[in-house]
Amino acid sequence: MTLDRASNERKDQNWLLSQMGDNSRWLLIQDDANLVRARDNELHYLSRTEVADLALQDAIFLGRDEAHSYFALDVSKQRDKLSFIDSESEFIDMRQVGRNLPKQQGSIGVLARGLCYWHKTHCFCGRCGQPNKMVEAGHARRCVNPECRHMTFPRTDPAVIMLVTHVFPDGVERCLLGRQAIWPEGVFSTLAGFVDPGESLEQAVIREVMEEAGVEAYDATYIASQPWPFPSSLMLGFIAKAKTTEIFVEQDELEQAKWFSRAELNTFSEWGDTKPGYKLTREDSISRYLVEYWRAQSEE
Repeated sequence: MTLDRASNERKDQNWLLSQMGDNSRWLLIQDDANLVRARDNELHYLSRTEVADLALQDAIFLGRDEAHSYFALDVSKQRDKLSFIDSESEFIDMRQVGRNLPKQQGSIGVLARGLCYWHKTHCFCGRCGQPNKMVEAGHARRCVNPECRHMTFPRTDPAVIMLVTHVFPDGVERCLLGRQAIWPEGVFSTLAGFVDPGESLEQAVIREVMEEAGVEAYDATYIASQPWPFPSSLMLGFIAKAKTTEIFVEQDELEQAKWFSRAELNTFSEWGDTKPGYKLTREDSISRYLVEYWRAQSEE
């Protein structure tokens, strides 16, 4: 994400209106899906003229670059005004098309989707129950109750995702992967879970591994993170070591968990392949990043 969020300027209504000119680009969201040109693997950016007949009072300012200012607009309740959209564009879930988009467009697309979802699910004040009103160009909501006026800001839920490894008695290092029943056939992924209140990230890693696979883990080391606004998570990636290797899976957590060597992972096919057998997760996921990070290390 390289957009300038203009955190101070966007609070000025006159400045905000000045950004909605001919150089503005508009992203439409409908039922949590982005308007894209799927055949061209691009977001469909609309001009200010094209969106002129839409109700723009709830437009969300996303940011600006050297040439354009970007706005998101949820049009789920304006379907009768969308006849101007050509047949080559359609609303598609970013989880389906995000990996095919240029990185900059993917980042802007998920930001638009995430903010629109947050507004949709925070229409009322969590303190007094009165309606919330969009403020600060869509980056906050304020309660309309004059005795409350509580401000709400978009929140991100921290979640840990971890690759657990162990060197077995045969000298081969293996990693622990699991699968949920709802995933496509054969797909195995790293373990993951949300961080509890009062819990450090490292503690969350150890707890989640025990809860999901019955394996005692230690030495959780942070590797990388990935925003995941589906609906509002930040995935914090770790590699940890295992003290124990026996697996016990609770069916309400995972369907199955197994240890795999690097050689075994080399036989996996890709997400989306229809042939039977084990499959890796999507290339644009932090789960896959952690697996590839580990695979690239030499055997100890």
